[in-house]
Amino acid sequence: MKSFDIPKALVWRAWKRVKANRGAAGVDAQSISDYERHLASNLYKLWNRMSSGSYFPSPVRRVWIPKTDGKERPLGIPTVEDRIAQMVVKQVMEPRLDPLFHPDSYGYRPNKSAQQAVRQCRQRCWHYAWVVDLDIKGFFDAIDHNLLLKAVRHHVNDAWVLLYVERWLNAAIQLPDGKLEQHSSGIPQGGVVSPLLANLFLHYACDRWLQTHIPDAPFERFADDVVIHCRTRERAEEVLDRLRQRFAECGLELHPEKTRIVYCKDEQRRLTYLHTSFDFLGFTFQARRVLNRHGRFFSGFHPAVSRKSLKRMGDVIRRWRFQRLSELSLEDLARWLNPTIRGWVNYYGKFYPGVLKRFLWRLDHRIIKWARKKYRRIRGSNKRSTRWFNRLRANHPMLFAHWAFVYS
Repeated sequence: MKSFDIPKALVWRAWKRVKANRGAAGVDAQSISDYERHLASNLYKLWNRMSSGSYFPSPVRRVWIPKTDGKERPLGIPTVEDRIAQMVVKQVMEPRLDPLFHPDSYGYRPNKSAQQAVRQCRQRCWHYAWVVDLDIKGFFDAIDHNLLLKAVRHHVNDAWVLLYVERWLNAAIQLPDGKLEQHSSGIPQGGVVSPLLANLFLHYACDRWLQTHIPDAPFERFADDVVIHCRTRERAEEVLDRLRQRFAECGLELHPEKTRIVYCKDEQRRLTYLHTSFDFLGFTFQARRVLNRHGRFFSGFHPAVSRKSLKRMGDVIRRWRFQRLSELSLEDLARWLNPTIRGWVNYYGKFYPGVLKRFLWRLDHRIIKWARKKYRRIRGSNKRSTRWFNRLRANHPMLFAHWAFVYS
């Protein structure tokens, strides 16, 4: 008899999802392929320990990734085995918790996406002149364990789920120098179950509170990115003051510089205000010149790919340095670049695509530079290389993923 009744099939499905998600190794340096070499034995041992209550997570490996503002964001990388165990718990918790969440919570949920959040935000900006752009300071590191566990216990009564959630919250963090740190608050970004727990925390700290106490201010939330819409400046200031108090009660703090009130200024709204644009999920919302159905231009409030996103994509292109790789064939170059380019087009190209198109034109200049080094007949001549590029694009319009988008 085991202490807990955990189906083996649950562990197997968790493994398949972790393998599909890939990911880096944890503190034990064991990769997914390493774990798979003795898969049956490893999964059985994990199931046995989880079922008997003797499973304890390893420390989480701390890594730092650069942010667009020059700072770094901490990530916590669990071991492959811990990711599987977390996926087992997530499969039990998510079907119970997700139906509770607000329709305008879009982050890391089934059948929800960032593009849906951006689309909804765009539509509401047309009807509400003011936005409260929230930035929660160090959200994942500030989550109160006691409040989070209280919320989990309210909705989940499986003893083994509660046991392992608490153990993951209390797991040590291994720093790059090998030292271990204990934390009484926060959950590591990078954990399989972390987004679900974060959504549960903000469901009570933010979403449900807004719905109950400020029902006239609709919002969109993706993880800890929150945009709230108000009809007047006075109402926006009131909402922001009340939210500061609410978040303080939950152990959270709004970033004093990044949190602000924004006026959605366009052709119809002509007040003077300090902030008339904001960033949300990689897009900048601001007044833009658009064409109406009668063929006339006007100033409307719309999202387009943000400068930060363009800089990040530009950094990726520069790191490729493919102009030097003249040994590649055109087909090899396209196979290498297309997955990333296709992702950019599919995400950022849905809203006000002209900004992204102008950026991707620069990529074609790099392709031409690559061709000049590879093909002698067009080397040293802008005219010949441009003709070569135009013929290539006419004869193979789908060769590179952005051509159909940029030149349509």
